Amino acid sequence: MYSGSSDGEGHESSSAPRKIPPPASMLWVRNLRRYIGTGAGLGSEALMELETKRILFDIFKEKQQKSAEAGAIPSFYKKKPEEGSISNRVQRLAKYRFLKKQSDLLLNADDLDAMWVCLRENCVIDDATGAEKISDSSRLLMHDMGLMLDFIRGTKIVCIHLLILDPFLSGARDSGEERTSDWWLNPVGSALQRFSALILTHNRLQESYRRMNYEDFCHIASVCTEQIGPKCRRFFSPSNFMKFEKDESGRIAILPFYLYVMRTVSLTQARIDMSELDEDSDGFLQSHEMEAYIRGLIPNLAQLRDMPSAFVQMYCRIAAHKFFFFCDPHRRGKACIKKILLSNCLQELMELHQESEEEVTDTEQAENWFSLTSAQRICDMFLALDKDMNGTLSKQELREYADGTLTDIFIERAFDEHVRRGKTGVGNAREMDFESFLDFVLALENKDTPEGLTYLFRCLDLQGRGYLTTADIHSLFRDVHQKWIEGGNYELCIEDVRDEIWDMVKPVDPLRITLSDLLGCKQGGTVASMLIDVRGFWAHDNRENLLQEEEEPEEE
Repeated sequence: MYSGSSDGEGHESSSAPRKIPPPASMLWVRNLRRYIGTGAGLGSEALMELETKRILFDIFKEKQQKSAEAGAIPSFYKKKPEEGSISNRVQRLAKYRFLKKQSDLLLNADDLDAMWVCLRENCVIDDATGAEKISDSSRLLMHDMGLMLDFIRGTKIVCIHLLILDPFLSGARDSGEERTSDWWLNPVGSALQRFSALILTHNRLQESYRRMNYEDFCHIASVCTEQIGPKCRRFFSPSNFMKFEKDESGRIAILPFYLYVMRTVSLTQARIDMSELDEDSDGFLQSHEMEAYIRGLIPNLAQLRDMPSAFVQMYCRIAAHKFFFFCDPHRRGKACIKKILLSNCLQELMELHQESEEEVTDTEQAENWFSLTSAQRICDMFLALDKDMNGTLSKQELREYADGTLTDIFIERAFDEHVRRGKTGVGNAREMDFESFLDFVLALENKDTPEGLTYLFRCLDLQGRGYLTTADIHSLFRDVHQKWIEGGNYELCIEDVRDEIWDMVKPVDPLRITLSDLLGCKQGGTVASMLIDVRGFWAHDNRENLLQEEEEPEEE
């Protein structure tokens, strides 16, 4: 009995399905639901990913908006690696390899010579005579170009004067648009003044130069690539061809194109040379780095080769200061390499390649800031003014500058605006050191430039308001009037001079003259001279007589 019932119950339990507890009763399910919620609306994995991105993006936008409203300044400064550290060594090595790579891509003198041969051999010739369309004067140009190539082989820097390209590129166009900065760059300087002057006197020979159309241009590109290598290919782009003036047949002259190539090579080489001296690789040169660059140029500048070794350091200091006066307007102590390359200062420096005995007059040497004569003049001037020989100039000593023709109020304002208090001198007395004196001289000798006029305007702005009123003009000219009368000149009315200045400037606001007004009227330098220097006012008052005296020798 027991066994039967037991057998029946055992068979029934074995054949029936085992009961599984509901999911909600499982511990891991309860924990998972507690972690992710009820699980409603989770969707697929892709939808979850999109939803996550949307939430993160909303959070990012919210933080960005809060930062903008708070006016937070983003991080713009990154600490430079310490000298001798691994990162510093890696940075220097990377810079060295990059500059070497860029230097290897440049065309050397032999490459330029080969390109010129390719251009001459594949140009258009005169169909009537079967001869090349070139005159005797043009042959002389080609001979001088050979001299220039010989010069290139003897120095690291290629120097070409802006005037070389001006006659040919004055009509150049770039699809009717304004030339971009990478095209219309000031060249580095003047290698051969005779070559530059010769081209200027032969503007009318442009039609007789060898020419090439676009098919010739592409063919020459292929030939040059085979002979020189792929590094010359970038000069033969369609955009470069369109930059030059074309004749009625769509051809361009080969000489301007070749000069463009030489100029581009010279600028690139100069930038590589300066970048090698850029210790922190920030694209700027500090004063000692600029002085080192100039010191390296001295052996290649004909007019500076005989410079006394004891004067080299002082010369580099004077020469470098002009670059910083024009290329560092905010006086941060460093000048951008790009600005240096595009400045007229470098062009003026490279003019010293000319042989002084034959090609340069004493007047030209004195006018060139970088000439040895000019540098010695600046030093002699400073030493003559420094009566107490303490290495700085007081206000009383500076009043003797230019034979005492500058007004007292201008001297006072120059010290107030451009000489720092307590740097030199005793107590609170301000004295002008040599660096400030160089700024002073550069501003007075370059009054018509924006940099020089900006320096002077700060001195003229008596109240520091950013503009000049009629009262300021009256106060400034009162000292000039006093020196004018002391010099035995005729009596004049200050109000008449003030009205004349207003007519010369024609300010936007009839009640005030701003720096923009002085720069825009193109007579800002003359106005500044009238207000600070009695000699400058005398030159303006006698401008017609001076102009007549300049024209008479030309007529004779």
